Amino acid sequence: MKLSSLIIGNSPGKGRGVFTTKDIPANADIEVSPVIELTAKERKQIEETKLYHYIFEWGKTKKKAAVALGYVSMYNHSFEPNCEYEMDYDAQTMTVRTLRKIKKGEELFFSYNGNPDDRTPLWFNTK
Repeated sequence: MKLSSLIIGNSPGKGRGVFTTKDIPANADIEVSPVIELTAKERKQIEETKLYHYIFEWGKTKKKAAVALGYVSMYNHSFEPNCEYEMDYDAQTMTVRTLRKIKKGEELFFSYNGNPDDRTPLWFNTK
């Protein structure tokens, strides 16, 4: 499930990102995406490719990885996110939810650290 108002567009300085064509209320589930679970061995192989930047640590030990379908892998990072994601390892899904009201035309961001309050530096340079 993905809101029909979500689109992929150009994000200044970040490549592509996810935007909305309509206002979205706070605490709204905007996308529930199935994932493809990768073993620890498969994760190591993917980490040698461009897909490394689009996978998520997965599983209770974080040794596996997941490729999220839908738009989930296209959301950009922010330390001041307007969305968050939740992983369901049993259902093999990721849910994206708004943290506040999002205005039409706004880009949607979540923290790549998985927690909106976590400001741990990332593996790439970001503001």
